[in-house]
Amino acid sequence: MIVEWLRECDGYTRLTLHIQPGASKTEVAGIHGDALKIRLAAAPVDGKANAVLIGFVADRLGLAKSAIRLKSGQTSRRKVLEVVAAPVDTAQRLLPDT
Repeated sequence: MIVEWLRECDGYTRLTLHIQPGASKTEVAGIHGDALKIRLAAAPVDGKANAVLIGFVADRLGLAKSAIRLKSGQTSRRKVLEVVAAPVDTAQRLLPDT
């Protein structure tokens, strides 16, 4: 199975995400096109949503926040995160339990 939102490249695991800020709670909401959709309980103001996103992904993967870098999408709903020290199979922990 090809997972379009999840790629290994240049020593990182790259996550392509579609973000919905201002949600009632922070959670993974499934797939949105070629991205993993994440709802964030934070407003997209002064980088707060980006900070909540990085914290959520770090917690879900069991990593330090410093292991995650916002590669692109600083002010966009579409974001690309690079995760150090997380192989693809580890990064699949972001998927909701079914």
